[in-house]
Amino acid sequence: MADEDDGRWPDWLTVCCDKAPNVWGAVVLAGAATRTRPALFAAMAEALALPAHLGSTWDALADALRDRLDAGPLTLLVGDAGQLLVDEPAGQYALLLTVLGDLATTAPHPLRVVLHEVPPA
Repeated sequence: MADEDDGRWPDWLTVCCDKAPNVWGAVVLAGAATRTRPALFAAMAEALALPAHLGSTWDALADALRDRLDAGPLTLLVGDAGQLLVDEPAGQYALLLTVLGDLATTAPHPLRVVLHEVPPA
């Protein structure tokens, strides 16, 4: 989601299309495992050891991630990011970015999201 004032990405979001970034300590999610909202929630729950009672709504995910961010900073690296929520309506991707952006600007510890996609050869 670009900042409408100057066309830059927000500080919490990095989008890269070259070699795989080396992001020390990042929690890695495979884009192929996040093609639907339920799959994304399951991948995040597993990768972040989120509570088993994680609901299936964006609010529930935001609450679980906020609880995780209470413990310390978090960097999410999504490989093959072009597959992220690709089997969902476009609005779901926008909702994910809204949830992450809200968390990045209000959580007690930093949230950083890196979306990595290798362009076709």
